[in-house]
Amino acid sequence: MAEITPAMIKELRDKTGLGLKKCKEALVEAAGDIEKSIEALRKSGLAAAEKRMDRSATEGIVFSYIHGNGKLGVLLELNCETDFVAKTDDFQNLGRDICMHIAALSPRWVSAADVDPDYLEKEKEIAREQVKGKPENVIEKIIEGKVNKILSDDCLLMQGFVKDDKVTVENVIKGMIAKLGENIKVGKFSRIQLGEA
Repeated sequence: MAEITPAMIKELRDKTGLGLKKCKEALVEAAGDIEKSIEALRKSGLAAAEKRMDRSATEGIVFSYIHGNGKLGVLLELNCETDFVAKTDDFQNLGRDICMHIAALSPRWVSAADVDPDYLEKEKEIAREQVKGKPENVIEKIIEGKVNKILSDDCLLMQGFVKDDKVTVENVIKGMIAKLGENIKVGKFSRIQLGEA
């Protein structure tokens, strides 16, 4: 078993932002391997984050972002459980990053639950007309694919994150929940672009 030094614990703490005790436990479990420790902490943190997602999040901040040319702006309500977390650099950075993401990718809704069912039905009808004549099971798969594409293109939480499109915005938020130990939710947002209807 590898010796766990204070320098190793500090390095892991600097990389994860977690407490000394958790970092030491992870290093002991991973036999001193920093990368395996980070991976184990992320897995346990995401599992814990899932549990926290049902907790009430009534504190937070309204973030604003104005694009450099002044013709595009975003307002974002980002909620957490306490004003203490709302004041942390991590939470502040997350809010700014999500604002920039909204400015760049122009989502229409926060999540799939916010999408008007009538709108989706209309899109399904259009898709059904486009693939008339194909076998019914193929039609259903095509329609399901089109609906999933609409949701992943237009729902903020389902979009690939602007800074790393391999992860969704929802997973970025879950990572921050794991790191900060509090539930974080996007309340609502508004994207305004000059000349846009």
